[in-house]
Amino acid sequence: MKLEGKAVLITGASRGLGEALMEALARKGARVVGVSRNAGEMEAVVSRLRARGYEAHALAADMGDKEAIHPLAGAAAALVGPIDVLIHNASTLGPTPLPLLLDTACEDLGRVLDVNLVGPFRLTKAIAGPMVLRGEGVVVHLTSDAAVAAYPRWGAYGVSKAALEHLGRIWAAELEGTGVRFLNVDPGEMDTRMHRDAIPEADPSTLARPEDVATRIVALIESAHVHPSGARLEAARVQVSPSEAA
Repeated sequence: MKLEGKAVLITGASRGLGEALMEALARKGARVVGVSRNAGEMEAVVSRLRARGYEAHALAADMGDKEAIHPLAGAAAALVGPIDVLIHNASTLGPTPLPLLLDTACEDLGRVLDVNLVGPFRLTKAIAGPMVLRGEGVVVHLTSDAAVAAYPRWGAYGVSKAALEHLGRIWAAELEGTGVRFLNVDPGEMDTRMHRDAIPEADPSTLARPEDVATRIVALIESAHVHPSGARLEAARVQVSPSEAA
């Protein structure tokens, strides 16, 4: 996929990996729309990108709010036209410090699932249909190794990401042959606020930079046609050229 001129919608885009993806995709010439619950942070990201001559837009929405999803999809399309690439990056850990499952409130599990799983399902429903009619599109689920490994205290988050990955596989099976492709991408451990909230004792020097991970994810999107739709991919395994990594 050539990203120049493509319409891209990224959730959880006001900081961390989402912000890095906004910039990496904008540099490719994509018309990017970022979504965050924090309108001020999202506007600040967009202002920085526009100052550099990129086309970027900000929308405020909570992915866990059912009533926000269809207005979000409509607003994004009004800004940049039909969405070509949808990136589900928004997620929540739930309460921190991370509790054992026995100490996890049902309401907290429900909130994590609403943001990390049900929200992406609803937004994909709103956007994948038009992709099918056009015969092309890429949907990216940002996942985690917690989806495939059972880490104590990561129960709510891990369950949500495991379900998100399987959701991507089912979407891929049901939409096979339509031209719409799904990728489950594990970005790996990064130096982000979310990681610090989860593991405050971690050494930042051992963690990947969100900017480097974003470059690899963009490369995966550009080469989406060579990967089986619904595949689980690890960003750390993606090779990028020195010029792309700069």
